[in-house]
Amino acid sequence: MDYENKFVLAPMVRVGTLPFRLLASQYGADITYGEEIIDHKMIKCERRLNEHVGSTDFVEKGTNNVVFRTCSLERKHVVFQMGTSNAARALSAAQLVCQDVAAIDINMGCPKSFSISGGMGAALLNKPDLIHDILTTLRRNLNILITCKIRLLNSPQDTVELARRIESTGVSALGVHGRRVADRPRDPAKWSEIADVVAALTIPVIANGDIFEYDDFQRIKVHTGASSMMVARGALWNASIFSPEGKLPWEDVKREYVRKSILWDNDIKSTKYTLKEMIMHHSCLELPEGKAVIKSESLADLAKLYGEEKYYQFVQENRSFNESR
Repeated sequence: MDYENKFVLAPMVRVGTLPFRLLASQYGADITYGEEIIDHKMIKCERRLNEHVGSTDFVEKGTNNVVFRTCSLERKHVVFQMGTSNAARALSAAQLVCQDVAAIDINMGCPKSFSISGGMGAALLNKPDLIHDILTTLRRNLNILITCKIRLLNSPQDTVELARRIESTGVSALGVHGRRVADRPRDPAKWSEIADVVAALTIPVIANGDIFEYDDFQRIKVHTGASSMMVARGALWNASIFSPEGKLPWEDVKREYVRKSILWDNDIKSTKYTLKEMIMHHSCLELPEGKAVIKSESLADLAKLYGEEKYYQFVQENRSFNESR
């Protein structure tokens, strides 16, 4: 895998699970990031081959709680994103999953309190020595691509200086979200400051921020000079944003997501959360569809809601047949 001229699905908590990543890939995403997984949680997992689903699962020991699920279909383009504040712990977590993914990315941009309070995410932006320690530890000990994703610092020069320090660790690429920690999603992304980073580095830069239509990929590439482009909300609202042929109807995309969630036995809470996020952008949860999603207690309920009962039954029967052989 490389990071030149790629369309990238950004990491999104509770959204970037296997079905959504495969959905984005189906519509044209070249690289897909999983949701951020905290190192503390990952090192409590064991790797299991799930013959029932056909996936590779990382399951919390002593439970059936799947922390990360992947499969051979995405092996060459899926990125495992990790939240960490400790180099040794990051390495332990990465060693567990590195044979099943294309790259490891360290989250250095999440502004949420749960991440910052643990010294992770955007809290790392003010700790260049720790950043250097984490990235060099991973680079020296793993035979896999290592990257990280940051936000803008208080001044363009500060961002450039940090980016240069990160490049010196030998990472394969750097993702840059064009907002500062204090900025809100409604604040416009500062593409010109991403351009400053691009001009200062020799490694690929992945530009992230304010991509809502397919044409925005080209606009941000021209404006920033970035090697690749990353999209979050635009993909959540309609994953077919990656298609050069134009977006598909929103209803079709939702149904395809439900089908993939059924096929890969996605967690019902995660599936409902993603559907609700899709619905809230286009409609209202107080309307019949939103209320029905909220009331659903299983993938079978969602299959019925979206007219996919026959598909659900087919998947269940096929699994039962394979297991009986």
